[in-house]
Order: sequence, then C-alpha cells, then structure tokens
Amino acid sequence: MELSYLLGFRNHRSSIILVVLSLVIILNGQSSFVARVGAESKVHIVYLGEKQHDDPDFVTESHHRMLWSLLGSQEDAHDSMVHSFRHGFSGFAAKLTKSQAKKIADLPEVVHVIPDKFYKLATTRTWDYLGLSAANPKNLLNDANMGEQIIIGVLDSGVWPESEVFNDNGMGPVPSQWKGDCESGEMFNSSHCNKKLIGAKYFISAFLAKYGSFNATESLDFISPRDYDGHGTHVATIAGGSVLPNISYKGLAGGTVRGGAPRARIAMYK
Repeated sequence: MELSYLLGFRNHRSSIILVVLSLVIILNGQSSFVARVGAESKVHIVYLGEKQHDDPDFVTESHHRMLWSLLGSQEDAHDSMVHSFRHGFSGFAAKLTKSQAKKIADLPEVVHVIPDKFYKLATTRTWDYLGLSAANPKNLLNDANMGEQIIIGVLDSGVWPESEVFNDNGMGPVPSQWKGDCESGEMFNSSHCNKKLIGAKYFISAFLAKYGSFNATESLDFISPRDYDGHGTHVATIAGGSVLPNISYKGLAGGTVRGGAPRARIAMYK
C-alpha cells in the first residue's frame, strides 16, 4: 500500500475525530446554554384583569394558548404554567425568562407582569419584640396595668361590637378624661358600647355632599359605626383586644388572643 494513501487515510480519520470532538464540544456548549437559560427562568404573575369567560376551564385554556403562542409549543406552555387564576379575575403564574416576561407584557390583553416574590414574616412575636409580653411581670405592660387608663382611637371602617375581643370583663370604670359618646345608627345603638368599647361615631356628611345619596344595599355598608368588612374590627383587636384564652382555628393553632394593650379602651371613628 502506498505511503501517500496511508497518510491520507490517517489524516482523514484524524479529521473525522476532530469533527466529532467539535460536535461534542458544541453540543455540550449548547446544553450548558440551555441550562443557563432554564436557570434564569423565574415565576412571574401575568395579570389580565377582568375574566372574559364564566367557564373557569375556558379561562385556563386561554392562558395556555397565550403561553403556547409565546413559547412555541404546547408542551413548553404546559411546563411553564404554575397556576391559573380563573375565578375572581383572569391571570396566571408562569416560569418565564426576563425577555419572555417582557414580550408577554407587551401584549395588548396583558395589564401587568410582576415577578413573583417570596416574603418572610418579620416576626410572629411582636409584643415580645416590643417588650410588651404579658408573661413578664416586670415589664412596661404590667407596670401600666395592661393599658387600663389608655384610650385608643381608631379611624377605620367601623367596629363589630359583638366580637368577644370587646368584652369588658373585670374592667374598671371608664377613664374620667373620656368625653366622647356612642352614636346610634343602622344596626348599632349606644348599648353596643361598654367599658371596653367606650365610643363609636360615624361620619357621612362629606360623602353625601359630594354624591347626594348613599345606597346601603348596593355598597353593603351601614350608615352607622358598624363595620361592614372587618378591617376596623381587626385593627382595633390588634391594638387593644381583650384577653381570650383557648382560642383556635377549627381546633388548630390553639392559644391566647390579645391586643397589644388588652385592658385599654377603644373608640372607633368610621
């Protein structure tokens, strides 16, 4: 066999090996690139506003179709989808890269795209952190007799006086400096106040001056200090709710409920 043929064969084989090695390197590089792109994908909330269909399944299907058009395949759309919001409003959570999130945000039917965030509770023991633990007999809270002479004024959505946190068990007379009153109104009268909830008023004149009338049926609110959505009741409870032992949520997470100053008096201004 001629030497030139042998050398040519070896060179040809070397070329094949080099080509194969090059392909391996390229493919590995592509795999690394794909991995990097996947690692950059983060969950985004895509808010579409009011849902356009009453059928929840149809709403979810429209979300998948939107992702499908963005990502190019039904399988990728399915893998990207995290959750479909299809009842109160229309939207979905999906794993998207930054550029994909930008593209979907530019669609005319999309209201807003928000990167998902993981929030941690700053503390679940606020009163301990503030030095207001009821278990410490030498702290400020006990020195102030749990806030007995303090009056907390709350400007909020009103109060639900039947809540147990507003019981006045064991409380002394209303502080002499109190000059307010308990105003009557729709489903609320002065008998709803006690030595804990010492005052309640509502203000509606400015509303009537601007809008002319108030439709309680349409708004579900009360023309009185009564709370219609629970927010004011919640805030007042956090600030000065009475001590309620052995409270749980359907048998879970049992414990004692109390406000920051459990013997303080509360006046609600709606």
